[in-house]
Amino acid sequence: MVLNPKILKKLFKAVAYTHDDELGCGDCCDEIEEFIELKLAGKSPEDAYPLVREHLDKCGDCREEYEALLTALKATA
Repeated sequence: MVLNPKILKKLFKAVAYTHDDELGCGDCCDEIEEFIELKLAGKSPEDAYPLVREHLDKCGDCREEYEALLTALKATA
């Protein structure tokens, strides 16, 4: 198996930007509802949950789930 140089570069960059207190996907999902509730209330969820925001910025899967849930809740409000 030959590794693509572009993929390797992305992996090295991701490793360089990791730190000990960042959230995994499971922890992010556990806190996403509170994050969205603050956003819908017009407050700053980024201040209350900075690690969730950071995870959403890095993880496309969790970001998609967040955006879908936010859209659904906005539609029902």
